[in-house]
Amino acid sequence: MFTVGIDIGSTTCKSVIINDGSIIVGRAIVPFGTGTIGPKRVYQSVLDSCGLSRDDIERTLVTGYGRFTFDDADNQKSEMSCHAKGVNFIIPSARTIIDIGGQDAKALRINPNGMLEDFVMNDKCAAGTGKFLDVMAGILNVKVADLGIISEHSQVEVSISNTCTVFAESEVISKLSMNVAIEDIIAGIHRSVAKKVAALVYRNGIVKDVAMSGGVALNKGVVGAMRKELKTDILVHEDCQLAGALGAALFAWEEAVKANRCSQTQKNNE
Repeated sequence: MFTVGIDIGSTTCKSVIINDGSIIVGRAIVPFGTGTIGPKRVYQSVLDSCGLSRDDIERTLVTGYGRFTFDDADNQKSEMSCHAKGVNFIIPSARTIIDIGGQDAKALRINPNGMLEDFVMNDKCAAGTGKFLDVMAGILNVKVADLGIISEHSQVEVSISNTCTVFAESEVISKLSMNVAIEDIIAGIHRSVAKKVAALVYRNGIVKDVAMSGGVALNKGVVGAMRKELKTDILVHEDCQLAGALGAALFAWEEAVKANRCSQTQKNNE
């Protein structure tokens, strides 16, 4: 039985197909978010990745920033619950999850079954989010995907004292005018993000193991800075960017199983 999970973010759409609630058979990521062709394209892409059609899918569940804008799903669920479910599947030991999205940052605490116990969320400004990194990459004229690689060459981490995106932008431009090395500036940008997000994690309470999910978890510079701020190891799985979509697919499978059982019970009672 195939189920689909779709995570519609502000800048990226992700999708996962699982078989019988335990085997990932399809993955897809497209660089378009809510309000674009991204959701429909990622759905078709994940079907194509494993040679399936929509007729083969038992149930589809959508999550993420743009989940209320997608009409081709059977149900929707919050990204917090889906990231908790997805991370629990790929990193069973995780109890604290850090999810840095395009528009917000979240610190989640989950139980051994992957159920959300508590969370703290920052959605009032771009500081500590993927948007902050996008803006900084634009100022530095580098690809946001290259920030982590470039920062690995830093020799002297530069302090970016302003967490506000607007003021940090001016600060970065000032450092560029003083010929400060780009890799050192980027290392400082990563530390600025880590400090902002670490404050959320401390508010929510740290329970080990700590894991990161979402696309920003692919940035080794941010992950390294988070380790320094939290003074603990942080686990990152290769499918971290797909955690929300995976959790959605798992919830879809549970709903499908429940629906099938109810249908069978009804038939037996007739």
